[in-house]
Amino acid sequence: MNNKDLAKNILEHVGGEQNISGLTHCATRLRFVLKNDSRADLKALDQLEGVLKAQNSGGQVQVVIGAKVDAVYDEVKSLTSGEFGGQGESADNSGPKKKRNPVNIVLETIAGIFTPVLPALIGCGMIKCVATVMAALGWMEGSGFLTIINMIGDCIFYFMPFFLAVSAANRFKTNPYLAVALAAGLMHPVILEAASKIKETGVDSIDFLGMPILLMKYSSSVIPIILAVWIMSYVYPVVNRVIPRFLQVLITPMIVLFIMVPLELILLGPIGSYIGDWLTGGINYLYGTVGVLAGAILGFFKPIMVMFGMHYAIMPIQIQQIASVGSTMLLPASLAANLAQAGAAFGVFFLTKSKTMKSAAGSSGVTALFGITEPAIYGITLKYKRPFFAGCVAAGLVGGYFSLVDAKATAISLPGLLSLGTYTADRYVYIVIGCVAAIVLGFVFTLIAGIKEDTDGSKSKAQATDAVASNQSAVTMETNAASSLDMLIVSPMTGEIKPISEVEDQAFAQELMGKGIAIVPTDGKVYAPFDGVVEALYRTKHAIGLKAANGVEILIHIGVDTVSLKGKYFNAHIEQGQTIKAGDLLVEFDPEGITSAGYNTITSIVVTNMQQYGDVLTTATSGPIRESEPLIKLIS
Repeated sequence: MNNKDLAKNILEHVGGEQNISGLTHCATRLRFVLKNDSRADLKALDQLEGVLKAQNSGGQVQVVIGAKVDAVYDEVKSLTSGEFGGQGESADNSGPKKKRNPVNIVLETIAGIFTPVLPALIGCGMIKCVATVMAALGWMEGSGFLTIINMIGDCIFYFMPFFLAVSAANRFKTNPYLAVALAAGLMHPVILEAASKIKETGVDSIDFLGMPILLMKYSSSVIPIILAVWIMSYVYPVVNRVIPRFLQVLITPMIVLFIMVPLELILLGPIGSYIGDWLTGGINYLYGTVGVLAGAILGFFKPIMVMFGMHYAIMPIQIQQIASVGSTMLLPASLAANLAQAGAAFGVFFLTKSKTMKSAAGSSGVTALFGITEPAIYGITLKYKRPFFAGCVAAGLVGGYFSLVDAKATAISLPGLLSLGTYTADRYVYIVIGCVAAIVLGFVFTLIAGIKEDTDGSKSKAQATDAVASNQSAVTMETNAASSLDMLIVSPMTGEIKPISEVEDQAFAQELMGKGIAIVPTDGKVYAPFDGVVEALYRTKHAIGLKAANGVEILIHIGVDTVSLKGKYFNAHIEQGQTIKAGDLLVEFDPEGITSAGYNTITSIVVTNMQQYGDVLTTATSGPIRESEPLIKLIS
């Protein structure tokens, strides 16, 4: 399924554009705020090819996509007006009003403000990492190059209010340019320079109509600008209502700024700064008194926070810590959590017998090493459950260890191997030891816990990954008396043989899903080609994964893009996990109905574990064929 089709299906299963009041995305997931959560079909979303996980958490419907989330987000935006919640009478507000938890609202707001800033935040953090490594190695010391590199790394932290002003304005649905003007008020040289000279001049405030404006440095601050933009989102419409329409363009911005800039400097800015300082002081006190326990708790729960999309809730505290003291002790626990989940994914790679899961575990483990854990968590460790918690335990132990050696991060970046230059400890070797320990412990604990492919709920998902994530099709097979591996695959249906290259789906046409053949059916029945087990059955009944007694795996994919029919025109006579006998009727479908709906009925039949055979040969590339006649031969 391409990105556009995936976006269409996601929109449909969240209740359509009219049900969306807000949409953002982070590094791996789409975050929908819906008017009516009950209209979102989480099960259908969860089963879409290309979706790792769908869940309702923190007042959001979160659709975890993985690395291509940017492309899918762009497709979703291109398919909509982008004016969510602004559709007038056409907007669908049916359904019960949600009583929203205040904590969820706060977490959702924080995520909505910080996720758009992440690319710049991570980019500057990684540049800072490069500068730190160069300085540590003595490369180009004192050069203009190193000076500029440091400047690039620091720019988002120094001018943080400007970045947050834009994302907060979008979040609170107010004018972004006035929001930037509020940030400029906090960052104006009149304020910053006077604040930096307090010790010299003894002047710590400016009088404004008898009210004192405290001189404070707002560089790198987080809470003051968010508070100011939030208040402005209420002030702006009130002012706009009382100003005559023909004067609104001239008068409204002037009055809003005249109210808001003094208000933020007199009240909101100091309040926000004090809140930030209190949070930072509280975390520092916690780590100073029970640091090992605090690090262990955060390390253990960090993957769980990622699972529920709550990990951005601690982002403001981390930024505030770096702004106040130049480092944060929270990121090392996140580093431990990411590397431990990578180790757990590698453990699954070692244990699983599924070739597709082995490939997915290896690739997602590597991704987790560099700071993106959602593919490993949703795609691998949570499927088997035990590896996920094995990684959590490993992260807890290493998180406590990092606290013990006073590990800190000097910049905000993805907690992974590429950002190690931003971490410090009593001795840097302690950082290296902790990273190795997190990976090794996650791996070893997973080996000890095991994955139990045949008994836990991961089996169907793992096999669905062999069939779903790879879009593989089921094929009919019959044991050859000459060898247990040589097999003659008979046709599961009656129709006209076509080369697999003629299927209008490149995944099949290029044999990415496996070698096989295609059939244009003349009737609507699919039969079992051998004795075996139904390994995977799509909810839409258009594809079936089968496994023979001797281990041969096939997938039968009826039609092209017929998943969009949502099961219409299909009737399954089997269930996933069911034992089947050769000749059993598996699925019935209506070829005429499918064709009239605009879909091609050509059926792909491919061998999905073809790597286990010396060759996969077809008995013909064209001509008619009847059910149970020879179709494909596997050579050992």
